[in-house]
Amino acid sequence: MARTVGIGIQDFEKMITNECFYVDKTDFIREWWESKDDVTLITRPRRFGKTLNMSMMEKFFSLDYAGRGELFEGLSIWENEKYRILQGTYPVLSLSFANIKENNYQDARKKICQLLAELYTDHEFLLDSEALGEGDKEFFRRITVEMDDVDAAMAIHYMSKFLYLHYGKKVIILLDEYDTPMQEAYVGGFWSEMVSFIRNMFNAAFKTNPWLERGIMTGITRVSKESIFSDLNNLEVVTTTSDKYATVFGFTEEEVFHALDECNMSAEKEQVKLWYDGFIFGSHKDIYNPWSILNVLDKKKYQTYWANTSSNGLVGKLIREGRRSIKEKFEDLLNGKNLVSSIDEQIVYNQLNGNEKAIWSLLLASGYLKVLSYESYRDIPEGAEPKYELALTNLEVKMMFQNMVRDWFSPAAEDYNDFVKAMLVDDVDAMNEYMNQVVLSTFSCFDTGNGRIENEPERFYHGFVLGLMVDLQNRFIITSNRESGFGRYDVMLEPRNPREDNAIILEFKAFNKRRENCLEDTVQAALEQIGKKQYAAQLIARGIDQERIREYGFAFKGKTVLIEKAAGE
Repeated sequence: MARTVGIGIQDFEKMITNECFYVDKTDFIREWWESKDDVTLITRPRRFGKTLNMSMMEKFFSLDYAGRGELFEGLSIWENEKYRILQGTYPVLSLSFANIKENNYQDARKKICQLLAELYTDHEFLLDSEALGEGDKEFFRRITVEMDDVDAAMAIHYMSKFLYLHYGKKVIILLDEYDTPMQEAYVGGFWSEMVSFIRNMFNAAFKTNPWLERGIMTGITRVSKESIFSDLNNLEVVTTTSDKYATVFGFTEEEVFHALDECNMSAEKEQVKLWYDGFIFGSHKDIYNPWSILNVLDKKKYQTYWANTSSNGLVGKLIREGRRSIKEKFEDLLNGKNLVSSIDEQIVYNQLNGNEKAIWSLLLASGYLKVLSYESYRDIPEGAEPKYELALTNLEVKMMFQNMVRDWFSPAAEDYNDFVKAMLVDDVDAMNEYMNQVVLSTFSCFDTGNGRIENEPERFYHGFVLGLMVDLQNRFIITSNRESGFGRYDVMLEPRNPREDNAIILEFKAFNKRRENCLEDTVQAALEQIGKKQYAAQLIARGIDQERIREYGFAFKGKTVLIEKAAGE
């Protein structure tokens, strides 16, 4: 009989006592304990079981769960008497930054202080402990929401001391989603303040803490050492390219197929693999995200479950506001092509704007890209960076990005749809009317906030081409020519069925006041470019008749657009 699939359960005790569907990951306890690493930082995409595994660790090691071995009976860790004896024998501090999502520093700092104050409230029994001196108890009472930065930075450090004095054993510290405040700080514009606050806390908790036995931190990204780990040289970092703990987070294909068999869904293996396979951790391929698999087992239908569980705002912002080359490579990814780039797994958030390597690194860490192959340092010249071959992870991720591109134009959805219809029926007047409305409504969302979009309209029209790709991919093969440099972008829409649709050539050109007097000059230059490059000849060579090819020039000047059709058509 198939076990009940519980959606959203992140507490190990609840999962086990309710006899919900659970994939045994308890061997992680043994593997981590035997590694003997002081502090371990593990990065995995969201919804990959990080929180459930941290809850498992807490229930296994914590003195609060001494004598609760029934939670682990029948699981792999319980087969070894050594670990049965170890269960419930350490003081454990378990915290999560998952909810630190405020959009300004004052509120984010207050939320962290609330978390620390609650930690102390949960341990108020220590105020009655004879092991603590009066000075210790005085510090204890100072830990409130209104505490100063110094006390906040030392709160975890001293709680470790108090637990050690009381129990006579060093503590295990578990910090889940450590990087959430950092990501929100980057998006909200208070990066430097948050970095300073977090760095001091981490240094005191994980580096200069003589009462620390072991520690684990989990998150999505490896925030750069220079940002918050500059003093933390005892850190074992495990990222998505590491072999260590490769199968601990996420489901292996064997685990997924076994689950499908259990739920009488054996016939769905091929579709499940198409939609949700593709994650690669270290050298271990065919990893599936647990959130999507659990939802498929529960609802028995295919959707973008994982891709819709959390805001993709940062990823969307970086691509939407990115310069031409970023959008071009993203276009290739949506077209099923691969991307070759160097990767830096230490994410420097305050260098993300326009930094292609940092953006692709963030997408890789977040699970949107997978590594197909990579160069070894032994095979490249000294001083060079190895290149990674990257691709979209799976169908679910591709559909998420398609929906994200559509959302860019949602403020002008009606005008955008009307423009597409007008283009398909060759109504140039309507194309001009609706395109100008689309630009007015959506132009600013492609802005970086640095006041440059008026001078760099290609940020908008490259995004617009992505929109056409997504919406017309079933009727047209959309390709682009990018070889002529700044200020131009050619697009060909080759009909999948030439008997039903015409081929369309679009040339985008930004107004250049040094060469042109008005937008009419610009649009004529765009049309001349189509003829000069002989794009129609390329389509004719593919078997499309000249009369079935339409050519349009688009001229941009700020938020004003002029569209004209090539003469003689």
